[in-house]
Amino acid sequence: MATAAPDLRHSSDPPDPLDPLAALHPTLWRASQIGRVAGEVCTSGQPALDVELPGGGWPCRTLTELLLPHPGIGELRLLAPVATALLAAMPARPLIWFDPPAEPCPWALAALGIAWQRLVVVRSRDGARGRARERLPAADVLWALEHTLASGQAAAVLAWLPAQLPADALRRLQLAAQGHPGPAFLLRDAQARLKPSPAPLRLLLHPGPGPDALRLQILKRRGPPLAGTLRLRLPAVLAESARQRSRLFDAAAAVARSQQPTDQPADAAALAQVAPVARVA
Repeated sequence: MATAAPDLRHSSDPPDPLDPLAALHPTLWRASQIGRVAGEVCTSGQPALDVELPGGGWPCRTLTELLLPHPGIGELRLLAPVATALLAAMPARPLIWFDPPAEPCPWALAALGIAWQRLVVVRSRDGARGRARERLPAADVLWALEHTLASGQAAAVLAWLPAQLPADALRRLQLAAQGHPGPAFLLRDAQARLKPSPAPLRLLLHPGPGPDALRLQILKRRGPPLAGTLRLRLPAVLAESARQRSRLFDAAAAVARSQQPTDQPADAAALAQVAPVARVA
């Protein structure tokens, strides 16, 4: 019999009674300190990340932005622990995805411990494809996302939104998220990092090194900026043979970068060295 995932939600760290700011309001913090959050947070399943997040986890009832160079770098594996825990803690509520970039794979979701039978996928009706899909916000999806958050009837919400979004749309989503009992994740293109956002937590994700690793920068949080980059290990979902091919590919690419002539583009040098290895693998 499968064991239910533990509920990862917990109250934010209590304020220090000796801190004079805490006497004014529990959510005030000094610029040199990581701020507190009002209400509950959900641990990420990554202790190194929880230490850097205000309150010690993903904040509930607010937006969290994950900015990606492209989909499929490990963002779902990063969010799998909190999604699994919330589904277990709220058995009558679904996991809702808005406009994911590809069709969900039940086998891959099951490998991450996510009950795919409780997944609801909401697609836009405008039919935008390719680069247009990345640039143009879908009004129907924004409407559905806002009302889903405000209803508080979802266990977890993930929304893939374009980098170009009206500022008022993000503010409306942030207000609606106050009615959502768990975290609300917006996944957007990395170019959105150059634009302001009302989301109190913004993270920039980078792939690798390797298929089961992720590098992460905290661009915005309640507290001082994080100077360095976090390196996180992700659950392995590839077979050992596939991981070996990935390691060979990464090693060949590293050799190509170290040996490239100064007058040859890096991409051309990498292709010249990696292609033979890929064919042999």
